[in-house]
Amino acid sequence: MKYSQWIGIAAAIGLIVCCFLPWSIVISKNLSISGFAAEGTSFGRPGLFHLVFCSASILFFMVPRIWAKRTNVFVGAINLAWAIRNYILVSSCMLGECPEKQPALYAVLGCAIIMQLMVLFPKMPVENKK
Repeated sequence: MKYSQWIGIAAAIGLIVCCFLPWSIVISKNLSISGFAAEGTSFGRPGLFHLVFCSASILFFMVPRIWAKRTNVFVGAINLAWAIRNYILVSSCMLGECPEKQPALYAVLGCAIIMQLMVLFPKMPVENKK
């Protein structure tokens, strides 16, 4: 694909932005859970992992070497797995309380899927050996 690198970079930046937005809200405890602010829960800071791996992915999208594209497949797969883990963990009901899912939680998962798809279609120049 012609624009796969730029779409992947845009998805990575979008994922980083979505980590600062609220992912879910627990109304009974008046908690707003995001990637970097999950006070009152035992979730930690799941957005920090996304920040590190999206930064690495952006770097690998920009490097026009085959080793960078192959490494980016691995980084994108781990990032997608972490997004799925966060979706399951943050949106699940615990002790009879179900949080309200916010659009940013879906956007994190969507951006991770788009990143993984764009990682699988790198733009690499093909040389003719004639």
